[in-house]
Amino acid sequence: MRFQAPESLSEQIAQHLGQRIITRDLQPGERIQELKVSGELNVSRGSVREALLILERRHLVDIFPRRGAVVSSLTPDSVNSLYDIYIDLLCMLGRKVLERWSGTQLGGVMGQVRELQAVIGALNSDAPDAAEQVIDAGFGVMQYAYRLVENPFLEETLENFRPAISRTYFVALEHFRGEIGETGRFFRQLAEAAGSGDADHLQAVIRAFGEHQRQRVLSILTDEEHA
Repeated sequence: MRFQAPESLSEQIAQHLGQRIITRDLQPGERIQELKVSGELNVSRGSVREALLILERRHLVDIFPRRGAVVSSLTPDSVNSLYDIYIDLLCMLGRKVLERWSGTQLGGVMGQVRELQAVIGALNSDAPDAAEQVIDAGFGVMQYAYRLVENPFLEETLENFRPAISRTYFVALEHFRGEIGETGRFFRQLAEAAGSGDADHLQAVIRAFGEHQRQRVLSILTDEEHA
């Protein structure tokens, strides 16, 4: 049996601020003032300070002496560093799923993919929260895979990447609305590869989509730099 402690106040504040960073409500380079946040949320400055340290570990803010916390910038180097390791970790997760389960036992994965495709099919791509819904549904598939693999170290590592990778997904989905359909196609291919039990094909699908996302984000950063 696994016991999960309720989220601390600092974690709740971190998730609130993190979501604002992911959706670009808080822009790169923008200062996050402890006093202002504590007043807006009616919490102590100490809790806000702890939340900012959590966000620093998640690479969403940088903390500078005498300046405080600033929303971190997305740069080509940071995006490449993120995707280099994240793609490899996703490939490991997919491989471990197939090592433990055969194609006939992966019906749950197919069900999760169908749920994601239903979310995408029902979306108005111009809706303000469309990107967030697709991101949440995609991570729902991953969380199902965690349960199949039962490797808490791999699960914790991938979950720690979730805020940073969600930030890049949001950027890509906001600039390229066609990426919503592309995400649906990726998960369909992923389910088909898992059902066939072909680990090499599964990893190739993951790697191709990861590289596609990487290039989308890098192209956006280049355009923004030239604008």
